[in-house]
Amino acid sequence: MENKFEKFLWSFRYITILAVILSILSAFTLIVIGSWDIIEAVIFYNPLFDNSISSNNELLFKLISAIDLFLIGIVLLIFGFGIYELFVSEIDFANSKFTESTLKIRDLDQLKNKIIKVIIIVLIVKFFEKVLKFSENFTTPMDILYFGLSILSICVGYYLINKK
Repeated sequence: MENKFEKFLWSFRYITILAVILSILSAFTLIVIGSWDIIEAVIFYNPLFDNSISSNNELLFKLISAIDLFLIGIVLLIFGFGIYELFVSEIDFANSKFTESTLKIRDLDQLKNKIIKVIIIVLIVKFFEKVLKFSENFTTPMDILYFGLSILSICVGYYLINKK
């Protein structure tokens, strides 16, 4: 009886396939939307194609927003592949082709660390996106000093996170 219950209980790990499929689908969607945003930015916000655009800020803002979508898509890919490898099965194709890959996950801590690093990069990109929006309002030397200090603090924080 105990053996049958444990087998039944063990088969519930396949519920994670729903999370895997939806994560991969979400990643695909975000990457397609990010790609469309880049195409749109190059066509509609490019001063080379439209003489009425006087600044590159809008183009840069759209491109950074697209990069943000790509990074979130990467987080979802890492999550989807990691959950599949941890709970369902190792991906044999990846094992035969790649000895070391970002998408190969050995344990939950490794998955968590990879996701955290990409999320931190997403937050850095989001920060620069917000700074870019407000950069036109920089009027005093103190504004530029605060901007420089904020970039320095992000770089130091990222260095400390990656320090082994």
